[in-house]
Amino acid sequence: MAVRVESLAARRRAVATHERADSAPTTKPKRAAKHQPDVFDQVGEFLSQLADAVDPSVIRSLNKEVAERIERVPLKLNSFGYDPWGLRPDTARRALVASALAYRYYFRVQTHGVEHVPAGRVLIIGNHAGQVAIDAAMIGTATFLEAEPPRIVRGMGEYWLPTVPFISELMVRTGSVVGTPKNCVDLLHNGEAVIAFPEGVRGMNKLFSQRYQLQEFGLGFMRLALETHTPIVPVAVVGSEEQAPAIANLKWLGQLLGMPAFPITLTWPWLGPLGMIPFPTKYRIYFGKPLHFEGDPNDEDRVIERQVDKVKAAIHVMIDRGLRERSGVFF
Repeated sequence: MAVRVESLAARRRAVATHERADSAPTTKPKRAAKHQPDVFDQVGEFLSQLADAVDPSVIRSLNKEVAERIERVPLKLNSFGYDPWGLRPDTARRALVASALAYRYYFRVQTHGVEHVPAGRVLIIGNHAGQVAIDAAMIGTATFLEAEPPRIVRGMGEYWLPTVPFISELMVRTGSVVGTPKNCVDLLHNGEAVIAFPEGVRGMNKLFSQRYQLQEFGLGFMRLALETHTPIVPVAVVGSEEQAPAIANLKWLGQLLGMPAFPITLTWPWLGPLGMIPFPTKYRIYFGKPLHFEGDPNDEDRVIERQVDKVKAAIHVMIDRGLRERSGVFF
């Protein structure tokens, strides 16, 4: 018990000063040591961190930290407290506190290269996996908690998301929009950071046997980057592929339900609602240096594809780096 109290006290002191116990330089991550701790020690440390996360003082501290950082985000609010796309700071704050808990204590995210995200408009383009867009939430949380100044990343939601009760309103109130070209252009002209996943559902709902294999990229993001003269920051996520391993995809059932896919995972639908809880994999997020492109946004597909392939290659290199550097899926 004395060890547990000491651990909790140390955690409280660390949280009070907003220092992360596992923080590391973003540009030069440490390689895994040759001698790895015993797996039972690692599991014990994870459970200890998770228990600390539900301590009221941790949540109060996170609330304060998120509130302070959101005050530093330049938002253009109307008299009702909403920005032009429907973001409401109070709703965003609550969502970000929940994301921060998952970021620090459940997925224990290690972020590298977040300083590459420039000020002003930028397109953040990444690989997509995990059946649900937790990877997008963790990338957005990284730019909010780790970047200076903090950024609220605007997500490009699938067209069918507004048809889902509750999710549609939450999406808008926390800064995301339906992924139409006009919405993206308007956000970029307003100097926002916009995140997009060119693989779409092809990446998010692929089977576990296809993990970390980049699927076909759409070309729309590159045309928008050329049209708006926006830099592209490639980002790679390692850890999302294992959070909900899919063993089958009943697309026909998804279509009947108005969704693009209906993945069957190791836990869903066998465990009911509990089966939707992702495994606590350890996330590693890598931001690459900004890429700048020039050309005609209305050019032929084959021309645009060559530019898209450069972004895809940059993401692939960072995925390979993340797979080499990790010592395991969960630790």
